[in-house]
Amino acid sequence: MSNKIEHTLKSTIRTIPDFPIDGIMFRDISPILSDGKLLKDITDRFSEIIKDNNWSPDLILGPESRGFIFGSLLAAKLGIGFIPVRKPGKLPSSKIQIEYSLEYGSNILEMHDDAISKGQKIIIIDDLLATGGTVEACTKLCEQLGGEVISNLFVIELEGLSAREKLHPIPCISLIKYPA
Repeated sequence: MSNKIEHTLKSTIRTIPDFPIDGIMFRDISPILSDGKLLKDITDRFSEIIKDNNWSPDLILGPESRGFIFGSLLAAKLGIGFIPVRKPGKLPSSKIQIEYSLEYGSNILEMHDDAISKGQKIIIIDDLLATGGTVEACTKLCEQLGGEVISNLFVIELEGLSAREKLHPIPCISLIKYPA
C-alpha cells in the first residue's frame, strides 16, 4: 500500500511557490482533505506503521491546525485519546507553553497542563516535517508533563533541512518526501 499511497499523495498535493513568504514551496494538502477515501487510506497507513513497529501509544498529539486533522482521525481509529496543541489564547484551562523557531519565523504553542499523565506514551502527528521546530516544541511540552514521545508521523517531509537530526533519537516516519 505504501507505493500506491505515495503515488496518490504526490499526484494530489499542490505545490504553491512563494507562500507564505518568498522562497517557500508550500505543500497544500487541501485536495487531500476533500477526498474521504484518501483520508481513510492515510489513517490506515499510519495505523499499519504503528502496528509494524510494535508501538503502543496511550495518546496521539497533533499541533494546530493540520495535526488536528490527521491526529484525531488516527486516535479514533486506534481507540485512544487525542491531545490538541494550540496557539496562545485558544485553550480554556490551565496550560503550559513553549516558544520555538520554525522555517519562516517563530511561534508559541500551548497544551493543557493535565493532558498527559506521567509515563504515558505519545505519538506526534502532523502534515509536514520541515525544520522540526514544531515537533521539537511539542516533544518538550510532553516531557514537561512526564510523557514519552515514542514516534513522530508525517504525511510530507521536506528533505535536507536536518529535522531528523534535530528530533533524534525519536523515530520519524513520513509517507512522502520532497526536496526542500
